[in-house]
Amino acid sequence: MITSTVIKELVAIVGPQGVLAGKDKTLVYDCDAYTIEKSPPEVVVLPTTTEQVAAVVRLANREGIPFVPRGAGTGLSGGALAHGGLLIALTRMNKILKTDYRNRRIVAEAGAINIQLTKAVTGKGYLYAPDPSSQNSCTLGGNVAENSGGPHTLKYGVTTNHVLGVKMVMPDGSIAEIGGELEDPVGYDLIGLIVGSEGTFGVVTEATVRMVRQPQTYRTLLAVFNTIAEATNTVSDIIAAGIIPAALEMMDQIILQAVEMAFHFGFPTDAGAVLLIELDGLEAAIDRQAEQVQALCEKNQAREVRLARTEQERTNLWIARKKGIGATGRLAPSCVTHDGVIPRTRLPHLLELIAEIGAKYGLRIANVFHAGDGNLHPVILFDERDPDQVRRVVEAGGEILKACVSEGGSVTGEHGIGVEKKEFISLMFTPRDLEVMERVKLAFNPNELCNPGKIFPSARHVCTESFVRRRGALPM
Repeated sequence: MITSTVIKELVAIVGPQGVLAGKDKTLVYDCDAYTIEKSPPEVVVLPTTTEQVAAVVRLANREGIPFVPRGAGTGLSGGALAHGGLLIALTRMNKILKTDYRNRRIVAEAGAINIQLTKAVTGKGYLYAPDPSSQNSCTLGGNVAENSGGPHTLKYGVTTNHVLGVKMVMPDGSIAEIGGELEDPVGYDLIGLIVGSEGTFGVVTEATVRMVRQPQTYRTLLAVFNTIAEATNTVSDIIAAGIIPAALEMMDQIILQAVEMAFHFGFPTDAGAVLLIELDGLEAAIDRQAEQVQALCEKNQAREVRLARTEQERTNLWIARKKGIGATGRLAPSCVTHDGVIPRTRLPHLLELIAEIGAKYGLRIANVFHAGDGNLHPVILFDERDPDQVRRVVEAGGEILKACVSEGGSVTGEHGIGVEKKEFISLMFTPRDLEVMERVKLAFNPNELCNPGKIFPSARHVCTESFVRRRGALPM
């Protein structure tokens, strides 16, 4: 238990408005968007500077208290689950510190909201390319931790392709600046290692990222299909034709029904699936490319292909896609969203398997995902107040992940492992592989106080043994 003396020291570091203690104040931090597993921290601190974060981490080290960094809590794998101990919420560190247009760089604090980076530079014709569906609320630090993707990563890449440097509080409380504004720094690619490490290597407080030029023009199409198979076959045909859309997304009938109930945009709720296809580039070539895409859709029996004629029509299509999972709240009280990855050519087969798994467990499973790169997002609908439904959701999710691996894919594309998938990571890696990864983690985080209980099957779910030993519950 964190003592009152330690709480007073935390108040001295971040101020009385920066410390939340007691279940009535910390309950809101008991989970991230993976709501099946909940456990509130003992204390939440809300620092406003890197130096405050460092002082908090040094105090946690002195007392042997495990600590967990957290952004907006939009993560979908339990990566910000505290299991007691101390939670460091970075949401007050939300400033954009620098915009360098000549070198196309943005420097921002970890709590800056993803969409704010683009809004900060859009007036000069630039944007920040990674755009998770939660971009109106997710933070840059969380994106770095999970190596977040989004609909436009098919063409523009995921977070790791856009991060050049970070300022990070190491697990011992020291401050490190890793990488920077150079394209190709000398030495080990530590940025590539840190991005996607799920907050187990330290607490990122600032990041330097690339801005990219806004495309000259867009063409955004909605292709309507009677069956999922027709839609998924079209995905492979588009890529095989040498066309790389900026985004190539699929929504199935359940998602379409939820979206139409929510927004009344005129989506065809009787369709088996739709593809949202966005092309971008030079005005001189884009209409020809759109014609090619439309022809490929029609070849695969698309019953209709709509072209967004206005910016509002384009915006409505993207609202539907990015708010599709949230709209399922009209269909069920709870949902779990997975993100297994498979080869594009296996999409028809895997989606059939997902439907079979849903029927086996008596669960509705919707699908809205990044079809262009085979990043599935099966959305399992249920009521988390019913323990039997929770059990079936967990078992069904496990079968889906196993099927993704058996098809030559992965258990995660952009949501991370966290606590949700740590028992499944061994499907992809040998014990020796996992041992090497854990040794890398220990090089950064030797006391395992920083975000413990994540990623690895052996990771402890509760406060670390060193913390328990210091409290006299275990022999030294």
